[in-house]
Amino acid sequence: MADIAELNELCEAVFSKRPMILVSNRGPVEHQMSGDGRPEARRGSGSVVTAFSSMAQKFEFTWVASAMGEGDRVVSDNGQAPHLRSPLPGHKINLRYVVTPRRVYHKYYNILCNPLLWFLQHYMWNPPYNPNVDAAVHDAWETGYIPVNQAFANAVIEEARALEQAPIVIGHDYHLYLMPEFVRQGVPDAVIQHFIHIPWPTPQYWHMIPDYITRRICESLCATDLLGFQTIGDVRCFLDTVDEFVPDASVDRNIHTIDLKGHATSVKVYPISINVEEVQRIANTPRALDYETRLAEDTGDATIVRIDRAEPNKNIVRGFRAYELLLTRYPELKGKVKFLAFLVPSRTHIRQYQRYMDEIQQVIQQINNNHGTDDWQPIVPFIENNYTQAIAGMKLYDVLLVNTIIEGMNLVAKEGPVVNNRDGVLVLSHSSGVYKQLADGALSVSPTDIEGTMEALHQAITMSAKDRKDRAALMLESVCREDINHWLYQQMYDISNIS
Repeated sequence: MADIAELNELCEAVFSKRPMILVSNRGPVEHQMSGDGRPEARRGSGSVVTAFSSMAQKFEFTWVASAMGEGDRVVSDNGQAPHLRSPLPGHKINLRYVVTPRRVYHKYYNILCNPLLWFLQHYMWNPPYNPNVDAAVHDAWETGYIPVNQAFANAVIEEARALEQAPIVIGHDYHLYLMPEFVRQGVPDAVIQHFIHIPWPTPQYWHMIPDYITRRICESLCATDLLGFQTIGDVRCFLDTVDEFVPDASVDRNIHTIDLKGHATSVKVYPISINVEEVQRIANTPRALDYETRLAEDTGDATIVRIDRAEPNKNIVRGFRAYELLLTRYPELKGKVKFLAFLVPSRTHIRQYQRYMDEIQQVIQQINNNHGTDDWQPIVPFIENNYTQAIAGMKLYDVLLVNTIIEGMNLVAKEGPVVNNRDGVLVLSHSSGVYKQLADGALSVSPTDIEGTMEALHQAITMSAKDRKDRAALMLESVCREDINHWLYQQMYDISNIS
């Protein structure tokens, strides 16, 4: 465990040798166009922004990101203004937006990144029926994904060449798999790290898309010095994938390294976490306390809570079905056990997500119609992006349900134990990336097992006070020990040994 002082001391030592360039598709600032046509800045969303927010207030570095909307394009003068000072209070970072033609970005994001790569890496396909890798997908790879990754690399290279010392370049996630190779070609002496937030499937599953795409992705990631994943399972799958698709690579599974064309890549596990102090601070703000008071009116004798983006891998529908089975199997719980669902609409422009949101709403309505009464509603949905409200909801759960099919980590499972004031029980899918860290305190379930999930919910709401307290303490200790500072410290320490 590393505290903030130790992290800052390490970063000062590292940045005294090399400057840093952080690269992600979504940046730390989003500019929305106001009613009078002016761009207004607000903090960006996503785990990368959250993870580096404290560092952005302490150290100066450059953050390269996509111009996601019209506001970002306007403030960057459509890419003609390479540098912007972050307008967020306390931020010391310089912003550089990568502006690509809208059609090119559409191919990159809406055809390649999502749904192709994201669905692949979450095992979300039904292989007899999808995907269909047609001419549009091949075209999106050639004229969308590759050009956008090249544009990101060009921005990084331009920034790097203006510096006195070759920088540390830290890239993030599946949007930018090809960027490391392009940057390596342009800045051979750069220290390149890339962190992948989502799962890495087996090589057999990677064969579901054209081999040349998988090979190119693997070769580019092998241009990094340091490659990070959420779990040891992801590391092993990546090593196996490189072994399968890159015959020239030498893979050492004992020390988790890859040698390709004389360049060594170290593959490491860095499970991402949360800023415990910041989450607790938000939970005690006047706004959160007001939400807590209002939400308390919707709780029951026992309250189940889930907080998710409305994405297929979150397994929301099966969670509701397990709750419905609980009410059917134990009718005495009707009128007593409530379910508060905080659901954030996600990628609504992609039809798979639209269909899933429709299914969620249909199931909620069905359960409420079948089991509700004039004065009692089993499921209370909150379908909006309201983080403070969700944090307030976490304070009130007796059971937190995280039954995801598969995902990189899951930060809700870590946020809940640090703000909950009821010694709430975590029901956790053992295929979630966070499972290994929290397994000792959680009740584990298989994501497809509706019967088993129902039984876990019942066990959680009938558990003794002592057992609840002991389990909650175990999870709180684990999250506090391996918080976001610990995550950053591990990576900066390994970078320091390279630079």
